Amino acid sequence: MSLPVVAIVGRPNVGKSSLFNSIVRRRASIVDPTAGVTRDRVTEICEIGERFFELVDTGGHGIVDCDDLGEDIERQIRHAIDEADVILFVVDVQDGLVPLDRQTADLLRRRADRVFLVANKVDSPTVVPDLGEFHKLGFKDPIPISATHGFGRTELLERISAAVEGISDEVPSTPVMKIAVVGKRNSGKSSFINALAGSDRVIVSEIPGTTRDSIDIRFERDGRTIVAIDTAGVRKKNKIANDVEYYAFTRVTDSIHRADIVLFMIDSTVPVGQVDKRLAAIITAEYKPCIIVVNKWDLAKGRATTEEFGDYLTKVFGQLDYAPVTFTSAITGRNVQSTIDVAFSLFKQANRRVGTGQLNQALETALSENLPQARTGSKTPRLYYATQVSTRPPTIVVFVNGVANVTVNYERFLLNRFREYLPFEEIPIRLVFRDRRTRRSQD
Repeated sequence: MSLPVVAIVGRPNVGKSSLFNSIVRRRASIVDPTAGVTRDRVTEICEIGERFFELVDTGGHGIVDCDDLGEDIERQIRHAIDEADVILFVVDVQDGLVPLDRQTADLLRRRADRVFLVANKVDSPTVVPDLGEFHKLGFKDPIPISATHGFGRTELLERISAAVEGISDEVPSTPVMKIAVVGKRNSGKSSFINALAGSDRVIVSEIPGTTRDSIDIRFERDGRTIVAIDTAGVRKKNKIANDVEYYAFTRVTDSIHRADIVLFMIDSTVPVGQVDKRLAAIITAEYKPCIIVVNKWDLAKGRATTEEFGDYLTKVFGQLDYAPVTFTSAITGRNVQSTIDVAFSLFKQANRRVGTGQLNQALETALSENLPQARTGSKTPRLYYATQVSTRPPTIVVFVNGVANVTVNYERFLLNRFREYLPFEEIPIRLVFRDRRTRRSQD
């Protein structure tokens, strides 16, 4: 896929991420007064009329990064500029022309024919006359907008649409699968994403918390389009230091929710901790198919066998005991692609629907092995029949003589048997008990 690329560039705190969100019409990029929130290239496919383009948000040019990642951020900005067919050079009307704007202009000079100068934060018509000083930057007349309030958005989109016309009429393919890569800080998520993308798509650093946003990266595998979502590293709840980290964690949970498959990254060089268990609980609550990806396995060589480490994970993540485990080294690329093969297998399982006959045969087999016992003071549970009502996750409704009669232990037993007898052996199943009288009344 080769869509026109529109990159948003400017110094810190001019409203680039607000403009990005305004164009895509959702909070796809974190917006915060803290300078340097955006570090990687955040991308989104947009449509204006019948024209598609890839919109790219970048970090602030000239940022003095608190984690000394300035060079990495600048490298990502230059990459976006080199790839861009259209560049939205954003300045802040309220601050006026500042030296860092001139430096950014110098960076864009060789691409001047592609640059739209966008004067943001025009929150009142009275400030429009103040745009004159930005002519000194040497580009065409600035386009006044307010990314926050929507002023000037329509005109800007029309200018973008005209600029990308004729570059490519390609329609982006619909992704067959979305994969969220989640884990605690420094577990190797960004390195894994770069190995999938085949390029330095996101910043990799030993500094914890390098990735702050959730970043969608599209790549092709065997002619199929996949979206991999790189997420911020999660830390202990009581150590979330500021709003940026809180937003980042919220994006992690949102990414799990919208993913088809979750790659749960475990750092093999450190023990499983509270953060890992918290993520496992979120994945379980969302009923998401999951691969436990044991990363940095090359560094753990000799400490344990894959079988021993797999047994260890089963003990600490009892609720994910059905999830397959892969052992990778994202830096060397070992087993990265085979992990995607496993993801496709889980995706296929999650989309499968079994017939009522096969399902009820499994139920009868389970009942022949272990009949449910009565709770104290209640009726003996009687299970009549089952039906699958949906996929992703496979949702099975079992009709009984009273939902309250079924114990948690028997529900767990039945889940395990369904996973054993049905083609859902490595994915979560949502099991719902329903009173048969309720169904009759609905009929």
